[in-house]
Amino acid sequence: MSTMWQGCLPHTDYFEMRSSGGHNYGVWVTTPPNYDPAAAQAPVVYVLDGNWTVGMTAPLIVTQLDPMQSVQPYVQVSVGYAGEEAEHWESLRNRDLVPPGEPIAKEYVDAVEMGIETGTMTREQADAYLAELSDSRGDMFLNFLTDDLHPRIERDYGTAPSGHGLFGYSYGGLFSLYAWLTKSIFFESIGAGSPGIINGDSQVFALLRAMGDTLPATKLHVTFNDREILGDLAVYQNLAKNAATFLHRLPSRSGSVTSALMHETHVTGLQASFLSYLRTCRAQ
Repeated sequence: MSTMWQGCLPHTDYFEMRSSGGHNYGVWVTTPPNYDPAAAQAPVVYVLDGNWTVGMTAPLIVTQLDPMQSVQPYVQVSVGYAGEEAEHWESLRNRDLVPPGEPIAKEYVDAVEMGIETGTMTREQADAYLAELSDSRGDMFLNFLTDDLHPRIERDYGTAPSGHGLFGYSYGGLFSLYAWLTKSIFFESIGAGSPGIINGDSQVFALLRAMGDTLPATKLHVTFNDREILGDLAVYQNLAKNAATFLHRLPSRSGSVTSALMHETHVTGLQASFLSYLRTCRAQ
């Protein structure tokens, strides 16, 4: 990274990588203070939506030095989009973070239309945004993280062989639930912030039913925001209601599944949710 960016995000490298599925990604790797893999290897925490989240989450790696509530050492790998695609990350994430076959809720379409009416989104942007949802491939993106990207991180940064984590917010939180239900053996802990379960017929409910009475051993931490529940936007009301329903439908609430309510809006809840995940699942 340039000297300027190094000053904003200390101990952070950036590279671009093409997936075996033919998509390009931008990757930010933030190592712990004084990280020396020869002395002690640290596991990886993958953070989704890197174009948006890296600036708010990567600096929290200093929690590993907090004398009042330290967090286990980890290497943060933030994954987003590169080049011209970085400008369209909000629509491309719909392709990568949403489980295949996920139904599109009417409330979601209504929210996109409201964005056009208020001028925050053009018709062209809205059409592209919804088009990516019609062929969502969360399965391919999950394979990219575990099969393509992780071996490179392990090789280049000398990371630990186990203890890895995953954190996603909104549709990234939906992806986190999908990963927990399908490939959780790779991760030791997963954080799902305000998971985007906007439709009551979401694939995560079908996967949960298919799982039966046996839940993954991987720790799962789910957060959502009080302003989502108490606000007057149907898309966020549904998201919070369905996240709570997901938790209630778990056959058992053992210590491996935790949850927390943040005092934030959907937009402002990202950092608080990530910090809640670190404190709950990765405390020293």
